[in-house]
Amino acid sequence: MKLSAELRAFQDRIGHEFADPELLIRALTHGSISSSVRGDNQRLEFLGDRVLGLVMATALLEQDRDATEGQLAPRFNALVRKETCADVAREVSLGDVLKLGRSEMMSGGRRKQALLGDAIEAVIAAVYKDAGFDAAQGVILRLWGKRIVNVEEDAKDSKTALQEWAQARGMSPPRYVQLARSGPDHAPVFTISAELEDGSKAEATARSKRNAEQAAAAALLEALPKN
Repeated sequence: MKLSAELRAFQDRIGHEFADPELLIRALTHGSISSSVRGDNQRLEFLGDRVLGLVMATALLEQDRDATEGQLAPRFNALVRKETCADVAREVSLGDVLKLGRSEMMSGGRRKQALLGDAIEAVIAAVYKDAGFDAAQGVILRLWGKRIVNVEEDAKDSKTALQEWAQARGMSPPRYVQLARSGPDHAPVFTISAELEDGSKAEATARSKRNAEQAAAAALLEALPKN
């Protein structure tokens, strides 16, 4: 099967040429446009999440041989969280080649954090199935790059930082409001809003309430004045 020029360019951006192009096409196919013949990228996303986790855990252990589990856990979470995955996806312009249904496309699906994060994990799984763990590891380490070295700065507890920001200005602690819960019981997805008493707020979506709260706090911190 011959890939389009756009997909060949995407291969160049991630640094892997597929022996089985169908794997790449499936990884980039969202459920809103999947067919019974080709399927969507959900199963690949499930696998890619685990491959990414193993690569990052290994990289962190090798980078800091004296770190405790308590030090490694927030660094790991910062590297594999959906926001980071989506940032990596944007850097390789994954949204440009993502295959979406019309409704999802019209609602800005190519820019949605959750879709981009899931898709880059699916691409990782596609590389793993195409060429094995070493190939997938190489792609991940290249795409995540300096994030792994600089992860300590990204691993700060956003909820604590937001609370300190509010208290320093005489405000009450932030509130976290669950806006939505979707997905099956065994794999729920939560949308949480972080809110300050002055009306400032930001929301985020993740697979656990804790991660959604942390992501919402991080998003709100990013939008607040720094002084």
